[in-house]
Amino acid sequence: MKISARNQIAGTVTAITPGAVNGAIKVDIGNGTIVTANITEEAIADLGLAIGDTVTVIVKASDVMIGK
Repeated sequence: MKISARNQIAGTVTAITPGAVNGAIKVDIGNGTIVTANITEEAIADLGLAIGDTVTVIVKASDVMIGK
């Protein structure tokens, strides 16, 4: 995957909390640091996210996205 955002941090999904429309994805980026991203349930399903997946946290302005 190529993306223009330069703030990319590799990590591991540690928790997925479903919601009515958006779910919370917790990603361990190392040294005990957890980043939480709120993304749509549709995006969680489309990416096939599961606990233990290696993902990339992508930070752009005030948004946090997940790429797999």
